[in-house]
Amino acid sequence: MWLNPAEVRLPCALWATERANPYFVLQKRRGPRDRDGGLAGLLIGTLDAVLASGARVAPYRILYQSPDSLTCWTVAHGASYGEITKHWEWLEHNLLETLSTFENGRDMNTFVRGVLAESSQNCGVREDGDTDKFKEATSQFHRLFDMPEEEKLVSYYSCSYWNSKVPRQGWLYLSINHLCFYSFLLRKEDEMVIQWADITQLERNATVILPDSIKVSTRAKEYIFSFFLNINETFKLMKQLANIAMSQLLDNKTFEQDLSLPELKSKMDLDARAKSERYRSLFRLPKDEKLDGHTDCTLWTPFSKKHVVGQLFVSKNYICFSSKEEAQCSLVIPLREVTVVEKADSSSVLPSPLSISTKNRMTFLFAYLKDQDFLLRRISGFLQETASRNCYEEDMAKEILKEKAWRNHFAEYGHGVCMYRTEKTKELVLKGIPDSMRGELWLLFSGAINEMATHPGYYEELVMKSMGRCSLATEEIERDLHRSLPEHPAFQNEMGMGALRRVLTAYAFRNPSIGYCQAMNIVTSVMLLYAKEEEAFWLLVALCERMLPDYYNTRVVGALVDQGVFEELAREHVPQLYDCMQDLGVITTISLSWFLTLFLSVMPFESAVVVVDCFFYEGVKVIFQLALSVVDANVDKLLKCKDDGEAMTVLGRYLDSICNRDSTLPPMPHLHSLLIDDKESYPEVDIFKLVHSSYEKFGAISADTIEQMRFKLKLRVIQTIEDTTKRNVVRTVLNETAFSTEQVEELYGLFKAEHLTSCYWGGSSSPMERHDPSLPYMDQYRIDLEQFKGLFSLFPWAGGDHSDTLALRFFRHLDRNGDNLINFREFIIGLSVLCHGDLTDKLRLLYKLHVWPGNSLFGCVFHQAQFIELCKTLYNMFSEDPREQELYHAAATVTSLLLEMGEVGKLFCNPTGMNMGVTEEGSVGLGDSHFGDSLPNPDCLDKDWTISFDQLLASVLTEAALVHYFEKPVDMAARLAMAKGMRKLGSFLSSTEYEAAPPPGSPGLSEST
Repeated sequence: MWLNPAEVRLPCALWATERANPYFVLQKRRGPRDRDGGLAGLLIGTLDAVLASGARVAPYRILYQSPDSLTCWTVAHGASYGEITKHWEWLEHNLLETLSTFENGRDMNTFVRGVLAESSQNCGVREDGDTDKFKEATSQFHRLFDMPEEEKLVSYYSCSYWNSKVPRQGWLYLSINHLCFYSFLLRKEDEMVIQWADITQLERNATVILPDSIKVSTRAKEYIFSFFLNINETFKLMKQLANIAMSQLLDNKTFEQDLSLPELKSKMDLDARAKSERYRSLFRLPKDEKLDGHTDCTLWTPFSKKHVVGQLFVSKNYICFSSKEEAQCSLVIPLREVTVVEKADSSSVLPSPLSISTKNRMTFLFAYLKDQDFLLRRISGFLQETASRNCYEEDMAKEILKEKAWRNHFAEYGHGVCMYRTEKTKELVLKGIPDSMRGELWLLFSGAINEMATHPGYYEELVMKSMGRCSLATEEIERDLHRSLPEHPAFQNEMGMGALRRVLTAYAFRNPSIGYCQAMNIVTSVMLLYAKEEEAFWLLVALCERMLPDYYNTRVVGALVDQGVFEELAREHVPQLYDCMQDLGVITTISLSWFLTLFLSVMPFESAVVVVDCFFYEGVKVIFQLALSVVDANVDKLLKCKDDGEAMTVLGRYLDSICNRDSTLPPMPHLHSLLIDDKESYPEVDIFKLVHSSYEKFGAISADTIEQMRFKLKLRVIQTIEDTTKRNVVRTVLNETAFSTEQVEELYGLFKAEHLTSCYWGGSSSPMERHDPSLPYMDQYRIDLEQFKGLFSLFPWAGGDHSDTLALRFFRHLDRNGDNLINFREFIIGLSVLCHGDLTDKLRLLYKLHVWPGNSLFGCVFHQAQFIELCKTLYNMFSEDPREQELYHAAATVTSLLLEMGEVGKLFCNPTGMNMGVTEEGSVGLGDSHFGDSLPNPDCLDKDWTISFDQLLASVLTEAALVHYFEKPVDMAARLAMAKGMRKLGSFLSSTEYEAAPPPGSPGLSEST
C-alpha cells in the first residue's frame, strides 16, 4: 500500500535491491532463507522470531531518491511481490517521464512527496456521505470556494493540475454544479472554480509525459489534470455531471422531470441514475422506471432446451433478463402480467430456482440466484403495489397476435410482451413485418405498449382538454395536415385527417416544450396507417421522448448532435468520401431530412416502413447504418459531383429506386420522384438487400458507441447554440443602448449567471418560467425580483438602506407586461438610461419610479406622499457620495422651492383656500430627515398639492451640485470588474453589501467625476 513518505537513513543495510531506476528503488527485506543473506539475514531472522508479529515489517518496499541527494524516502510497501509490483508499474507509467522534466532536485522532491502523501490518504477515500473523511472534505469544499450549503459535493480526488509546465498537486472537488481544484505547496496557492455549464469539451488524453490525463476545456482556457489513482472512475463521474449540466442548458422536458427526482447527494446517487438509464434503454422501458437491483442467474429457454446465463433485473413494474452473450436472449415481463411468483424445488442440478407465471400461461424458470428469499420478497412487494395501482382487469388477451405468418414463431418463443427476443426474432424483423401485425409489434419493440398500459384513459383525457384550444402549434398543425402523405387514400378524407389532427394536438398539449415540429406529421401519419389512434399517440411519445430525444424541439438539438455523429462515422467507415461530402455540404441535408422522418420523406413508402420496422426493434443505430450504406453505394457518383445540388440528386434518385417486392400495397408515386425529370431509368434496389448489406458492413456500430459519441458532441452543439443566442442578443441590443460590444457581452454573462445561480440553489419562481428555449432568443433567459436585486449593484443609484426599495421600483418599471419577470433587453435599457442618459432622461426616470400605478407622467399627478418618497430616495442616493453634505443642502433648497410651487398651484386649483388636508394611504415617513423642516408632516397630507415633472426639472437645474451629480459619467468598466470579481469569489451578497465590498486589489467602486 502507499505510505506517507518517511525518511530512511540506511537504505541498503538490511535490504536487497530487486529493481531500480534513476528515481525509485524496489527492495526486498533480507531473511535467513536467502542464499546471500549472510549475517544480516540471520540477524533479521532472530529479530522476527523474538519480536511480536505486529512489530514485523513488510517484506517489500519502494524508496524514492532524487539524483542530487543521499536521503531516501519510503513511499510504499507490500506483503507480496505481486502487490509491490503493481505500485512499481504505476510509478513507472505515471511519474518517470514527468520527473525527467524537472530542472532541480528540490522541486522534484516537493512534487513527488506531495503526490505520494496525498495518494496514501486517498487510498481509503470513498464518496460515502456518512464517513468522517467525506464530511471533513465537504466542509473544506464549502470553506475554500465559499459555496453555499445547497451546493452538494459529490466526490473528491487527489490529482495534479498542470499550470503551464509546472504540475501542482492538490485536490479535485466535483459537485453537482461545479468542478473545483485547490492546491497549496511551498506557499503557492492555486484555486479554480469551473461551472459544468461552461465546459465545451471533456476528454481523456495520453502523451509521453502524461500517459493518462483529463483535459477540461472552456471557451477561455484548457485545464489538464493527471496522476489519478482511479482515472476511469473520475472521468465517468465527470461525464455524468457534465451531461446533467448540458441537459439543464437545453432545458428540455427530460431535465424538468429530473428536477422532481430525489436530490443527488453523492456519487452513489449518480451511479444509480446511470444504471437506471442503461436499464431503461436496454429493455425499452418508460423513462420514469428506476432499477431496483440486478443479480446473476440462469434462465431456462424451452425453445433451445438449455439454461442461458445472464442477469436478472428487477424494478417497480418490470422483471427483465439479458443474456451475457449479446443478442442470445432477452426478456421483459411486466408485473401487471404476472400471476404467481414462487420458489421451485431446489436440487444440485438446479439450485435456488424461482418460477414466475403470467396471465397468458407462460412460465419462466430462473436459477442460481444468490439470495432467493430476498428476491422473492422484493418481487412480491412490487406485485402488491402493482395490484393496488391497477384495480381493473386489463383486456390484453384479446390483442394477442393471430396472424399465420408468425404463428410458428409465437408457438415456440411465446407472444405478446413476454415473448423471447432472440436472433430469430431479429431475422424475422429484417425480413419485414406483415402489414396486419406491424402496429402491435411496433408498440412491443419500441416499449410504447408499456406506457400505454400503465396510463389507461390518458390519451382520451388529453384529447378532451386540447379540444378547441388555439395556439401556435395548432396553427402549424392545420397548415401541415394536407402535406402528410397526400398520395395515400387514408389522408384524402376527413376521417384520416381528423385522427392525425387529434394525435398531433394531444401531443402538443402533453409536451408544450416541443409542441409541434415539421416531420412529426409525416411520421405520425404512417403510424396511424398501422396502429389505432391511441397506439399511434404512444408511439409518437416513444419516438420523440426516448428513441430520438431532442430531435423534435425548436432547436433540433438531437438532429444536430447526430449530424456530428454521422460525420465521425463517415470519416471512419467511408474515408475516401468524407472530404467530398464535407465540401458539398451533404451531411447537413442528410441529418435533417433522412433522420427526422426515418427515411419516410425520401424513400418510397412501402420501402420506408421496413426501415421503421428495424428502427423500432434495434434503435437509432439502424438509421446510421442505412445512411452509411446509401452513401457507400454511391461513392463513385458522389466523387464526380461538383456541387451539393448534384450530390443530392444522385442520392435522391438512388433512394427513389429502392423497392419492396414483398409489399401487398399498390405502388404509390413518391413526392421526390414526381419533382425529378429522370431521363435515365435507375436500376431497382431491393430494400431487404440494402438492410442486410448495412448490417454486414456497418453492424459493428453499437448503441453504446453512438451514445458515447453523442455525449462528446452534445457539449459542443449546445454550447454553440448558447453562443449563437448570445450573439443575436448582443447584436439586437447594441442598436438600442450606448454600451460597447464587450460591455454588453459581459452584462449578458452576468445576467445569465444570475439566472443559472437561481437554478442551482433555488429562487422565488421556477426555472421553467424563467428559461424557455421555445421563446425568441431575447426572452429565453428572464430573471425575477430576487435575482434583479442581486444585479442591482450595477446601477449607479444603488446603495444605502433604501437600495432594495429602489430596486423594487426599478423592477416594476421595467416589467412592462406585469409577469414579474424581465428579460435582458428590458434590463440593459434601464441600465443604459442611468449610465448614458442626460440629466433630463435620468430625472424623468426617477420621476416615473415614484408615480403611483394608474397615473400618467404628464399632468399634475405628483402628490405630497409621492414627493416624500422621492425625497427619501434622494437622501439614500446621496448617503455614500463624497459630496454628501453639499448634495443634502442642494436637495433641501430644491425641496423648499418645490413646496412653494405646490402651494401656489394649490391656490389655482382651490381658490377658496380651504384646508383639504387628508391622510394619504401609502405615505412613507421620513424618520431622521436631512432636509430639516422643509417637508410637510406625512401624517396630514394635502391631496390638492401637486407638482409636475417640468417643475422638478426646473428646480434641479438651479442647483449646480445636483446637476453635477446627475450628469457625472459612470465608470461601467469598474462596476463590471467588481461584479465579476464577486462572482468569481463565490460571494452572493445583497446589493448593499455588493456595493460596499470592492474586489481584491481594487480601491473600491468609484466613478470618474
